[in-house]
Amino acid sequence: MKAVVPAGLGKVEEADVDEVEPAAGELTIEVATFSINRGETFQLDNPPSDWRPGKDVAGRVVRAAPDATGPAVGSRVVAHLPHSGWAERVVARTDQVAVLPDAVSLEQAAALPLAGLTALRMLRVAGSVIGRRILLTGASGGVGHYFTELAAASGASVTAVVSSPARGERLLELGAETIVYDVADARGPFDLALESVGGESLPIALSKVGPGGKLIWFGEVSRQPARLDFFDLFAGPEGASIQHFHYTSSAADGPDLATLVRLVETGRLHPELGRIDDWSATAEVLEDLRDRRIRGNAVLTLGKEQQ
Repeated sequence: MKAVVPAGLGKVEEADVDEVEPAAGELTIEVATFSINRGETFQLDNPPSDWRPGKDVAGRVVRAAPDATGPAVGSRVVAHLPHSGWAERVVARTDQVAVLPDAVSLEQAAALPLAGLTALRMLRVAGSVIGRRILLTGASGGVGHYFTELAAASGASVTAVVSSPARGERLLELGAETIVYDVADARGPFDLALESVGGESLPIALSKVGPGGKLIWFGEVSRQPARLDFFDLFAGPEGASIQHFHYTSSAADGPDLATLVRLVETGRLHPELGRIDDWSATAEVLEDLRDRRIRGNAVLTLGKEQQ
């Protein structure tokens, strides 16, 4: 079968790879769409020898799990994989998939797993957000769109940091109260800051947090380490805490994927599909993601059914 594989520093190419046989508790999906995440662009800079990219896929089950668990053949599903999803067919654990209703397209579904799971679980870590002021940096990606919509619907006041008015317009539609183009211009104090940029952005975001508040650190897209000065904390965020966050969970992803699918089906969550293209354009889309030319999620299609 065909798959997109690493081809040198940050590069990819199409190649023939072996089919993977499903084990007990696994099924085979014919992939119709997949999404590219910014983290995968970083992994491609130094890929392990036995690794292929791809976490977010949607398609149809073409082979049910040998132990008869999970969705039946023909079911439209979305799956969250550990890797190797940019291929014609993939194997997934049955507890890592969710069945799609007709109202949710395969393009929408492919954009859900990593970004949607991150936003959903980060909101849980944040706790009750009703009436709380939240600062969100790097807000124009998939996670930012999902978190903004979910948090605003839960009663939070969200200030989103983006690089341009064009990137902020949709966030205002999704419920953001304020858009700023530099984290230094955000008017605190905030109860909570969500930081995904790193470098100089993190200490500035922390300075905007009120006494006893919290900063949740969930990314470093700048690829620059953050440096903090102990004495700066006395200028505002005294007693504040910093919490590292990663979206992975010890529990199965299937139930949370089903929650995201239900929210999309009922019109309470709207995947931001900033780019939809054929998977032959994967290398080009990767470059556009690296250069921040795509707002929201990038979805690639395999020329099969899209609906």
